[in-house]
Amino acid sequence: MSQHPYRTFRTTVARIAPLSPSFTRITLTGDDLAHFGTDGLDQRIKLIIPFADGTVTDVGQFDQTQGMGEWYRRWRELPDEQRNPIRTYTIRDPRPAEREIDVDFALHGSEGPASAWAMSARVGDPMFVVGPNSRSQQPAGGIEWRPGDATSVLIAGDETAMPAICSIVESLPPHVTGEVCIEVPTDADALPLQGPDGVRVTWLGRGAAAHGVRLTAAVHAWGRQRSRALVPAASAASGDWVAEPSADEILWEVPDAVAGGEYAWLAGEAGTITALRRHLVRDLGIDRRSIAFMGYWRQGRAEAS
Repeated sequence: MSQHPYRTFRTTVARIAPLSPSFTRITLTGDDLAHFGTDGLDQRIKLIIPFADGTVTDVGQFDQTQGMGEWYRRWRELPDEQRNPIRTYTIRDPRPAEREIDVDFALHGSEGPASAWAMSARVGDPMFVVGPNSRSQQPAGGIEWRPGDATSVLIAGDETAMPAICSIVESLPPHVTGEVCIEVPTDADALPLQGPDGVRVTWLGRGAAAHGVRLTAAVHAWGRQRSRALVPAASAASGDWVAEPSADEILWEVPDAVAGGEYAWLAGEAGTITALRRHLVRDLGIDRRSIAFMGYWRQGRAEAS
């Protein structure tokens, strides 16, 4: 019987490692993770967050003969008190041979269900992970890092993109050059990160600044430096039109094939990321087919599960 590309893994907390004031790494373990199929990068997963008693409402998510769409529809129809929160994360490090995965959580109080769970998690606590199934013959998707043959990269995001960015940077081949900008809540949230010699990593502690201000300034500074380095001045705006998204639109566009030797990957708060993509295309003349941008969340709005 053909297996679906995504499945729900039953896991428990194996280890908890605080990384900084705003980040903690939780290692999840489970026998089924031997079949967790991913190479890392910005692989997306979904966490089905247990109720206080450690349970989840069974809507068929553990039945491997069903696709995610089937049980997800039943989950959406549940009354609020029976519907476990579902949140999207990216894998920091998968180790199927060891039956483990690492998930890095940004801690922002108890308002969000995932942050609240991470802040109170203990070894042995259950967690349910919807992720790629290595036993499926179908591609799972969920990886948007597709630089092709690009040799120069711009990677920019906020704390929600931090695990994906770190995994991507560690995977870069030695010949790649570029700029990595990561906005995090405080200067103390900068983490050790080793990439190729030609890739500069800048951690941007937000402090009292508004979300996205420091990231925007850093990307604009990179753009000015890039423009000065281009001879002749090829950085003039390309005239490529970028539509303004509506408030309810999913902000997500990933090119299938990169145009040229440059590649930009932008992820984080939707308004900030959209403005940065617009700047790259309109002001710097970068081909939009060389830019992946993903609005992981929107300021003032909870994630739509």
